[in-house]
Amino acid sequence: MHKRRLGNSNLEVSALGLGCMGLSYGYGPATDKQEAIKLIRSAFERGVTFFDTAEAYGPYKNEELVGEALAPFRDQVVIATKFGFEFDAQGGQSGMNSRPEHIKEVAEAALKRLKTDRIDLFYQHRVDPNVPIEEVAGTVKELIREGKVKHFGLSEAGVRTIRRAHAVQPVTALQSEYSLWWREPEKEILPTLEELGIGFVPFSPLGKGFLTGAISESTTFDSKDFRNVVPRFTPEARKANQALVDLLGEIAARKKVTRAQLALAWLLAQKPWIVPIPGTTRLQRLEENVGAAAVELTPEELRAIEGAVSQIPVQGERYPAHLQARVDR
Repeated sequence: MHKRRLGNSNLEVSALGLGCMGLSYGYGPATDKQEAIKLIRSAFERGVTFFDTAEAYGPYKNEELVGEALAPFRDQVVIATKFGFEFDAQGGQSGMNSRPEHIKEVAEAALKRLKTDRIDLFYQHRVDPNVPIEEVAGTVKELIREGKVKHFGLSEAGVRTIRRAHAVQPVTALQSEYSLWWREPEKEILPTLEELGIGFVPFSPLGKGFLTGAISESTTFDSKDFRNVVPRFTPEARKANQALVDLLGEIAARKKVTRAQLALAWLLAQKPWIVPIPGTTRLQRLEENVGAAAVELTPEELRAIEGAVSQIPVQGERYPAHLQARVDR
């Protein structure tokens, strides 16, 4: 797989990364540990060198899994993880915490769980309204100076926050949702990242699975699947949004690729510093996603996709209200 550089940094990664969250958290029961390790290593064998995790996924279990899976080839991969939450005794998120002393504690704990001596990319998972972003950036700057962290990232941060953080410690990458059915970053975020030389790492590049065509209005999710509370995944919204998936299916069929490959290739075509991180628990889907890196879309095909998407307004919010409140504006 070809490589991409995240913005103006020297951080080079595979054009597609692997979002590891779903192996432990968020989409139903955790994948069997040995199966999950096998999947992560299969991704590496297929050219993926960029792996995304967080202390919040589990919590902690996903970092431990990623650390064990990547230990045999640690120096050949880039590991990204995140800080910024507190957890209660049951493992639930009990609030945000990006205070400097907490960031340092999380870094030390993450290094142990990941079985490594440095975190390649350390993201603030969500912007903490109670801690000035300059303090957060300054703390990560210290960790970089100490060699424990290599690069600083932000997730779901707004333009003002990005600029303020970047002035203290250069931001290597922003991770936020971006896909054919969530294009808000195009308005202000992408131009700002281009101006500042910051890479972009879209999560949920397949619309949490919806853009693959594998989900219909009648699909039922596991009781632990967070899509149960996402407004965009109500049966009514899914029924309305099916029109977009159908149109993408027609374009994909003409191109002789899958819907997922079309959606990922579209993201890769937007900017050379965009690196999507689709997640999966299945080898077949992993191979399909990796195949997207070789799909080249012509200007005509990109116009056809643009025309199709612009006809269909997507129904439903992407987060329930309590999670939407955590997105920095």
